[in-house]
Amino acid sequence: MPRAATPTPKQGFLRSIRLGPGLLKWGISLWPPFLGAGIRVQHIAPDFSEIVVALKMGLFNRNYVGTHFGGSLFSMTDPFYMLMLMHRLGKGYVVWDRAAKIDFLHPAKGTVTARFMLNEAQIDAIRAATADGEKHLPTYTVEVINADGEVCARVEKTVYIRKLAPKQPE
Repeated sequence: MPRAATPTPKQGFLRSIRLGPGLLKWGISLWPPFLGAGIRVQHIAPDFSEIVVALKMGLFNRNYVGTHFGGSLFSMTDPFYMLMLMHRLGKGYVVWDRAAKIDFLHPAKGTVTARFMLNEAQIDAIRAATADGEKHLPTYTVEVINADGEVCARVEKTVYIRKLAPKQPE
């Protein structure tokens, strides 16, 4: 008797509908952890090749010494490479955050920004590295910069990417 196919887990609501850049920008900025921390998405490119995020200094995101709370600096960089890759690669790929590292380089005060970018060569390299169904673990670096152009923090994000196997007919 043929073995039954293993059911796949249900996808999350947002993953299954693939929000466009305008709606995603609005939705993420109103997401309670970002809203409470003062994190705002300023820009999402129509092709998801670039996202710009800002964090304003406020009463609820400063630490004991009057600079940005490190957790808020890290939070503002958390989901964006994963989201960009999900949109750029399409539904035929599994994309997850795998690891992260943050280096605090300069006390962060005022408004700080982070710019996430993915070019076509990076996407082509991912497609080539995952063509055989093997996992790929690229690492991306994003800098958190203050209004004076100083790098306040540098974050390295490692993302897990794997191409899904084509569905087999039953």
